[in-house]
Amino acid sequence: MANHFNPWHNVSRGDNNPQVVQSIIEIPKGSKGKYELDKESGLLKLDRVLFSAVHYPAAYGFIPQTYCDDKDPLDILVLCSVDIVPMCLVEAKVIGVMQMVDQDEEDDKIIAVAAHDISVNHYNDISDLPPHTLLEMQRFFEDYKALEHNKHVTVERFMGKEDAYRIINDSIKLYEATFGEQYAMK
Repeated sequence: MANHFNPWHNVSRGDNNPQVVQSIIEIPKGSKGKYELDKESGLLKLDRVLFSAVHYPAAYGFIPQTYCDDKDPLDILVLCSVDIVPMCLVEAKVIGVMQMVDQDEEDDKIIAVAAHDISVNHYNDISDLPPHTLLEMQRFFEDYKALEHNKHVTVERFMGKEDAYRIINDSIKLYEATFGEQYAMK
């Protein structure tokens, strides 16, 4: 395939990572559509419509130039007071991580706040969030696949920003080891 722009590989992860990362939103808060980046074309595709009576509790996307054991970029949930449209770049301040197991595979979700939204950017750590926010995230991810062929997801635990920074750095190292100079950006 000819060279083309791909948001995963051709967008910077941000100059101040892992504390503040550039994120690319795939799914707006409140959506029942599961959109995801098509890795080949770089376009957004509708993967499926959620079968259950739940909707995404925050804007959902990925951190560019990261890679995880599930063969995808690192997932991120971004809290913001406005709806964020798909394929929007959002500078996100990392405040924690939700560790999950999806079909016996680790599937971490970084939790962040929109850095330029004064309604949420005062949160500095996951422990600052209202307890119901974390419970809503946990219930969403545990419930949303339950009706899809009895798939099972378990939220193991929520951890603070230092653990999230470590996970981001690990995903950057894995990206660089996997893709090397092929997509190197300064």
